[in-house]
Amino acid sequence: MCRVEGVIEGNIGFELWLPADWNGRLLGAGVGGDAGVYNYIDMSRRIAEGFATVTTDSGHKSTQARWMADPKARVDYEHRAVHLTALAAKAIVAKFYDRAVDKSYFTGCSGGGRQALKEMQNYPGDYDGVIAGAPGPYMPLQSVRMLWFALQQKWTPAGALSDTDWALYENKATAACDAQDGVADGIISNPLACKFRTATLLCKPGQTEGCLTAPKLKMLDLIRAPMRDEAGRAMDDGLFPGVRTRPGPPSPLLRAMWADGVYDDANWNEDSFQRSRDLLAANRRMPELRADKVAIAPFVKAGGKAILYQGWADPSTNAGPTIDYYAALARANGGLAKLDDSVRLFMAPGMYHCARGPGADQFGASGQASWPGDPSRDVLWALIHWVEKGKAPARLTATKIEDGKESFTRTLCPYPQAAHWDGKGPAEAASSYRCAVDPALVKYMGRKTLVGS
Repeated sequence: MCRVEGVIEGNIGFELWLPADWNGRLLGAGVGGDAGVYNYIDMSRRIAEGFATVTTDSGHKSTQARWMADPKARVDYEHRAVHLTALAAKAIVAKFYDRAVDKSYFTGCSGGGRQALKEMQNYPGDYDGVIAGAPGPYMPLQSVRMLWFALQQKWTPAGALSDTDWALYENKATAACDAQDGVADGIISNPLACKFRTATLLCKPGQTEGCLTAPKLKMLDLIRAPMRDEAGRAMDDGLFPGVRTRPGPPSPLLRAMWADGVYDDANWNEDSFQRSRDLLAANRRMPELRADKVAIAPFVKAGGKAILYQGWADPSTNAGPTIDYYAALARANGGLAKLDDSVRLFMAPGMYHCARGPGADQFGASGQASWPGDPSRDVLWALIHWVEKGKAPARLTATKIEDGKESFTRTLCPYPQAAHWDGKGPAEAASSYRCAVDPALVKYMGRKTLVGS
């Protein structure tokens, strides 16, 4: 392979790997969090399959202090870096191989999933197909939720929830709702159908283990419920039953978003944070951080295809906003049946953020194990078959790998379908499940628009 290192406009770093045996395709590999690094994992995996692979640091280095205070680095992080890198990569590929790219694809999860959506929305000519995992389409609002409830626990130490507390809640809710799908496997297949009374977790007199104190139970219910603005109006829908969050103080990325990106004040006091005001300020300062635009006609008209995926149990970029965005896309683009021709969403029961969790979490997505050339098990190849052969993915097989071995498989279905066990075949095999429309998923898509939107 030929390894190309480059810089665009002085601050946007990128790497492009060019295999000797090229398959004619370019693969962009997105990066998550605050970026500043390269996605070597997806590059190294896919170059062996013949892809020319490219990644960018999004316009800054992870070691760069207070980079969000730099307006150019901020805008490059929002959307420009991935676009300019795609243009540079295509130009270098054409020169190196003496012919243009046949088809180009992009894969990413978390922040990389948001990058995939921005490419579809802002730069429809860059990639023929994109894969957006756990994209957090309205990341500023998600960030408000994360910071606000981290502060609530900071201000109320007696109610602060530990990892053990969240695990207790998750395990008890799972035990209550696991078998609703007919399969007792430690996974909540459809959190929308789960009903669990958190009051059952309250410590009884003299009990000190396997329960929550009254302050902790109150905090749990507060975090699970819709986040309210200063006037008491719901800004979001809260968390699905059984879904945990990450414990501990506010992450450095959240602080940097407002201290550096919004207010350019290294001494910004996080205790002054206000939900509505600071959401408005973030949207004004970084308008392209949102990836919830629904005007994707140019992408669709060009024949572009997009596969979105999301873990039902994601504790970081929660599942609800991803479903909300998919519903908004359907409303704005001729309805679900028409959208289905170009964009599909796959929900993964029991999967955490991009991977992990009790559910089957490996299906060839960003950072995951891959099944080269197999569109039934590898989402990248499912996208390739959709773009190049017109075969839309009707289902995907997700695999759970434990101790280096495949322990079970599950079927993932395009929303609003869900996998149903046939009651006959082995419950641990994806072949025993069929996809069928779930009325609860259809109903969820039809909810009202929230204040935070």
